[in-house]
Amino acid sequence: MSSQQPTDEPVYADRVYRSSMGFVSGVLLLALTVWLCGDAVLRGSGNTPWIGLAVALCVVPLIVAFTLRPAVFANEDRMRVRNPFRIIELPWAAVDAVRAGYSAEVLAEGSKYQLWSVPVSLRERKKANRQQMRRNAIDRRDPGGSGDPTARGRASASAAATEPMRANADRIVDELQGLAELNAARPAAQGSVRVRWSYEIIAPALIGALLLIVLIATR
Repeated sequence: MSSQQPTDEPVYADRVYRSSMGFVSGVLLLALTVWLCGDAVLRGSGNTPWIGLAVALCVVPLIVAFTLRPAVFANEDRMRVRNPFRIIELPWAAVDAVRAGYSAEVLAEGSKYQLWSVPVSLRERKKANRQQMRRNAIDRRDPGGSGDPTARGRASASAAATEPMRANADRIVDELQGLAELNAARPAAQGSVRVRWSYEIIAPALIGALLLIVLIATR
């Protein structure tokens, strides 16, 4: 009888954080690139079709890298940060802090890594702060729930409508920080930070850029 050996490979599908606006922008930019470069390939003459192919080879990986690719995957053991050109695996025990200032970032083992998939919107943060201030004002006006029932109903509905009163990036950072604090002591959450360069993105972009330079120089 054979027994199944446990695997140390973490499952990254538990929680996924990515920018929906970045994803939509990436799809639109890819469609525009395919249209323009395809037109150059089909209708161009001389070196123009080759220039179109070189532009596509250079630009498409960059669009994917900065829009579709960024994501953060988190489970009970670790967090995996997929940025445009790197993948960073951080066991929770190695994470010192997850914070959001002008950008979302994770501190681990003396290094700082940005979370590209969690964009910080100062406008959204200010809006959330204003909503919090309005709710605090409602609570101060009617601290004990006294007064007109209709007014209390409107106040309760207004307070409920403002939930959550945190900017999206701040909420995600709080969740990740909570996961780090909760799971740092787990045996499976021990280990060091691992960083891997994404050559599948870097290589075609560099090749496309070099081809484009050569084609333009030889026109």
